Amino acid sequence: MLAAVGIETADDLREVGAAMAYRMMRHRFGPGVNRLALWALAGALQDRHWTSFTDAEKAALDADASGDLDVGTA
Repeated sequence: MLAAVGIETADDLREVGAAMAYRMMRHRFGPGVNRLALWALAGALQDRHWTSFTDAEKAALDADASGDLDVGTA
């Protein structure tokens, strides 16, 4: 899924960040990409398992990733 949205390396993911990568994946693949994907991406960037995040950390990630991806109009 990451490669399909142009994120092919760990450096690409670090540059884009978990919230934007999640938003890009949701835009491309739809609502089947759920918050677990967001938390897993953030965990990968922090070298943590997503289950180690506190409820407050998850809520902050959710807030960062909320909304639609604005891709403009043609």
